[in-house]
Amino acid sequence: MMEFIPALSGGMIIGLAASLMILVVGRISGISGIAFGALNDWKPWTLLFLLGLITGAASFHLISGVPIPRLEVDNQRLIAGGLLVGIGTKIGAGCTSGHGICGLARLSKRSLVATTVFISFGIFTVYATQHGGSL
Repeated sequence: MMEFIPALSGGMIIGLAASLMILVVGRISGISGIAFGALNDWKPWTLLFLLGLITGAASFHLISGVPIPRLEVDNQRLIAGGLLVGIGTKIGAGCTSGHGICGLARLSKRSLVATTVFISFGIFTVYATQHGGSL
């Protein structure tokens, strides 16, 4: 009956974290931008942020007992998908967290377009993969 509580709680925590990020560090908490920045010119907070993502997810699974999702995909597709997402986030100047959470909260028109494209292609990809590619 209260299945929405974990999702609502998670959304509130993400909003709080994004707000703290802009207030404390002065940066939008877009994961792809932070990850690319860590590769090029990392600062101590970037390492802490990325470690926090990993330890936060691991802690959730340990505390909640919810199993870690298993990917049933071969390594070649996994690598290709990762590269395509990386290239797409670079071309789109951000990812779902930067545009979808932070950009929409700032009423950015560019983020509205980007998020619409992300979600549309996500829906298309799930439909195509779950229905054998037939539309």
